[in-house]
Amino acid sequence: MKNGISGNHLMGNKKFIAPKQLNLPAIDKEINAFWQAKKVFEQSVTSREGCKAFVFYEGPPSANGLPGIHHVMARTIKDLFCRYKTMQGFQVKRKGGWDTHGLPVELQVEKKLGISKDDIGTKISVEEYNAACRKEVLKYKDVWEDLTRKIGFWLDMNNPYVTFENGYIETLWYILKQLHQKGLLYKGHSIQPYSPAAGTGLSSHELNMPGAYRIVKDSSVTAQFKLVDDGLYLLAWTTTPWTLASNTALGVGKAITYVKVRTYNAYTHQPITVVLAKKAMPRFFKPENETADIEAVRYTASEKTIPYQVVETFKGEALAGRRYEQLLPYAQPETGDAFKVILADFVTTTEGTGIVHLAPALAPMICAQHKNTA
Repeated sequence: MKNGISGNHLMGNKKFIAPKQLNLPAIDKEINAFWQAKKVFEQSVTSREGCKAFVFYEGPPSANGLPGIHHVMARTIKDLFCRYKTMQGFQVKRKGGWDTHGLPVELQVEKKLGISKDDIGTKISVEEYNAACRKEVLKYKDVWEDLTRKIGFWLDMNNPYVTFENGYIETLWYILKQLHQKGLLYKGHSIQPYSPAAGTGLSSHELNMPGAYRIVKDSSVTAQFKLVDDGLYLLAWTTTPWTLASNTALGVGKAITYVKVRTYNAYTHQPITVVLAKKAMPRFFKPENETADIEAVRYTASEKTIPYQVVETFKGEALAGRRYEQLLPYAQPETGDAFKVILADFVTTTEGTGIVHLAPALAPMICAQHKNTA
């Protein structure tokens, strides 16, 4: 007995007999069939006409690929919120949708047709290409709808918004117009990944597509920056050598241990003294080539191994404020105190030399160079 109602009363005076085996799939089908027959979802919306709306925008899936377990998890969470707001008395219409734009669809179609971006308009017309994309993007629409019903995700799939339909596109243009008229749009600049093969920018989602990310070897340069007062060379490593022309500073770590090394230039074979982080030495010098007296070594250009000797050890703060010669004097910065060593907390010894090449004046110096040569 609970709240004055007996179990026998609820069962119509029939004894409840627990099933010998719990069959959850069968229970799922029974409940789903009841919802479908009684149109429970539809009634949860229509019975609340005039009530305050809780607006739910379904982040639309793209039906050109099969759903996965992560979609089930995300849709379950969405459904929980919508059911909760419905139980609170809100009207929750739950309009479904389909995302029909994006690079994944285009790449899938091009692979299927055996074409590239350059073939559109020549081997295949734009109209034929668009038609193929429209067909491919909804390839698994029936599978998505079946899964939606099976997991009990209440969603209006009969009147979805489809992003390639003119009604949806015109709605977006209308919204953009409203934002513009209210002064909420602005022009800015951002760095965006770009695909030369696809001829378009890439979103973070597209960068995470299978096969889009690969570990590759990248070209790098170790540049020698000559200190003004004593002729030492600071070694700075960079994977963006095109920015060296606009270098204006070198960053070192205050507490990082650096070494002064006497050795020979690997290209000119002339004696040179360089500075780099102690922990970075194994990347540039082999332990077996170290010598206790570099002056006593007879080194010639024909030698395959280059000897070296560590002659001094010090902390990075000893380099702060030291000035060096501009590496490539094609253009001069118009403002600021350039070409000196500064302390920077982002400098590490996990890669490179422990000395960071800095080009904060890249754009202004390029502009200055363009102005001088125009």
